[in-house]
Amino acid sequence: QVHLVESGGGLVQPGGSLRLSCATSLRETFSRYTVDWYRQAPGKQRELVATITSGGATGYTEFMKGRVTISRDNAKSTVDLQMNKLKPEDTALYFCNVRGIPEWGQGTQVTVSS
Repeated sequence: QVHLVESGGGLVQPGGSLRLSCATSLRETFSRYTVDWYRQAPGKQRELVATITSGGATGYTEFMKGRVTISRDNAKSTVDLQMNKLKPEDTALYFCNVRGIPEWGQGTQVTVSS
């Protein structure tokens, strides 16, 4: 069983920044996997935010382009999500997911409010 632990969320004012981190238990096999960050706001479906492939290629959903950067550290088996210029509509529970692995973590809450 793979363990995923998201961290770094919190309360931030509009325009602020947060850096989320996803730690996995995959160790030496981690580098082979594509990892996605998702978010889910209350009453809404889970939606993709960003992707990073095993080769380091990145992709971002339209509503986050220019405001978010995904990165990975294969030695630490982690994937980070740097979010800037946050908006109230970015408020959601943020999750990471390793493609091909069924487990999900508990997520980390991001609240953007003045």
